[in-house]
Amino acid sequence: MDPKLRNVLAVIAGWLGGSVINMALVNAGDALYPTGVDPNDMEAFKEIMPTLGTEHFVFPLLAHALGTLVGAAIAYLLAASQPFKMAMAVGILFLILGIIINSMLPGPAWFAPVDIILAYLPMAWMGGKIATRIKPAKS
Repeated sequence: MDPKLRNVLAVIAGWLGGSVINMALVNAGDALYPTGVDPNDMEAFKEIMPTLGTEHFVFPLLAHALGTLVGAAIAYLLAASQPFKMAMAVGILFLILGIIINSMLPGPAWFAPVDIILAYLPMAWMGGKIATRIKPAKS
């Protein structure tokens, strides 16, 4: 397989794998701390956001961080070349999506900065570093 195509597919696989983790944690959080709103109804969610407590934002933060970490590790492990760059590409993709969702569903003042600063690029870096222990980069 062409290495460039394999790298693109590695990033897509990382994004998909990270998204599965993300959604599983968001759903777990909603099961533990129900909002009473369908998470697929963005308008209803937007209305209820100001009434939610801090506990409602812990799982989304974990979901974003762990989804990015796992996605980056997947991309690293599947990449044909430059695996760390592929891991960081997943982090950048999740960062862009995180900025979009934070602008669509504004939470408490602390959430967006913490989410954007800690949950994406640092977690992608960590995911890449963890994956190096599984599959060291070729010199």
